[in-house]
Amino acid sequence: MFSQLLVDLQNGNKRALARAISLVENNSEGYESLLEGINFNKKVPIIGVTGPPGAGKSTLINAFAKHLLSQNKKVAIIAVDPSSPFNKGSLMGDRLRMEEHFLNPNIFIRSMATRGSLGGLSPKIFEVADLIRAANFDYVIIETVGVGQSEVEIASLADTTVLVLVPEAGDDIQTIKSGVMEIADVFVLNKSDRNGADTFYKNLCALTHGNATSDWETPVVKTIAHKYEGMQALELAIIKHQHADNLFDKKNLLLAEKAVMLIKNQRVKDLNFEQILNELQQISNQQNFNIYRFVKKFTN
Repeated sequence: MFSQLLVDLQNGNKRALARAISLVENNSEGYESLLEGINFNKKVPIIGVTGPPGAGKSTLINAFAKHLLSQNKKVAIIAVDPSSPFNKGSLMGDRLRMEEHFLNPNIFIRSMATRGSLGGLSPKIFEVADLIRAANFDYVIIETVGVGQSEVEIASLADTTVLVLVPEAGDDIQTIKSGVMEIADVFVLNKSDRNGADTFYKNLCALTHGNATSDWETPVVKTIAHKYEGMQALELAIIKHQHADNLFDKKNLLLAEKAVMLIKNQRVKDLNFEQILNELQQISNQQNFNIYRFVKKFTN
């Protein structure tokens, strides 16, 4: 059904890729066969970029993409934006901030809405990332919305997770939420020309050294993204992690997490938000309304 679309996608046709993503996002009929036909022979790393709001994630990704493009690399960026609570659509703020790259044939930028997900990602992000990986890119970069500790979901998707921090996080490392800290494969201290950067850098280095294993010590990279500084060091840190001895074990853990997530999504794909909303509008004001009894009929 989608054989030609799949061929075009795997040949790097960006229109075919955009159409394939739309089919998957909209749960179009037969989209499963499109996903089942993907060829994963080429290793394409997925780089997850996460961190608190204001850390400069979009600026960093913009600078890093420019660095990779200067080497004639093909780069895909998925910018996961907060959803409107009313129409579930993406606000597309990050894509607007990356407009300088729009006309470059070696880049593909797509915004996705979280659609209410608390993990900082879109429920369809796994499938969309796989479509992009199959489309002849060298790097896939995914930026989460920056919602705090719940962003640990990115660790179940990314081959390398980059945690972006700024000196304003404070010189007390314990102020940073542990759940987010533990997922980092690479720390980036962005805006490293600001006051307090050197102290915070030393504390980060002490933390990573204390938590190092026999095969990996999380690197700390200083960047000043708006000046395009530190991009080479960031690339080297990512490449080093891609070749780390423990990556194979992590791959299997990621695949298990991914399988569980896809199975969950399949089980709830028949749930219709508009139908549920309409039902709730009719009964939620009833005196004996109980949300748990309401939900039970969808879970039996």
